Amino acid sequence: MTGRVIDSSAIAKFLLREEGWLKVKGFLLEKPYTLELAVKEVANAIWRRVMLLRDISVGKAFIILNDLLELKKYLLVVEPQTPYLSQALKIAIENKVTVYDALFIAQALAKQAVLITSDEKQCKLAENLNVETVYI
Repeated sequence: MTGRVIDSSAIAKFLLREEGWLKVKGFLLEKPYTLELAVKEVANAIWRRVMLLRDISVGKAFIILNDLLELKKYLLVVEPQTPYLSQALKIAIENKVTVYDALFIAQALAKQAVLITSDEKQCKLAENLNVETVYI
């Protein structure tokens, strides 16, 4: 294994302090790979908590967004998704999942890395594709 890939669901879990968030912290300290897509998806998860669940204030949302940008700057190795799109589309079509989820699996496959996720469906698919996974 050449490292770890962390997906949006695990990053969001950490930043939003959802159940199991402390388990994510140790993986973040290992400076895992992720995709630029994750930054957008986590920002959207913050929006969801403000606008739909209404359990986070607007002010708190911007604090969490700043934390995300600090993670990106110091602890995450953020890559563009373009190099993984072809493999991700293949995985998505063959397994009837979104390209969004397949991108992190494609990244983990390409890097021969462990996938860290909080998405149970994505975890099962990754395991079926012989990607070592950690489900948090």
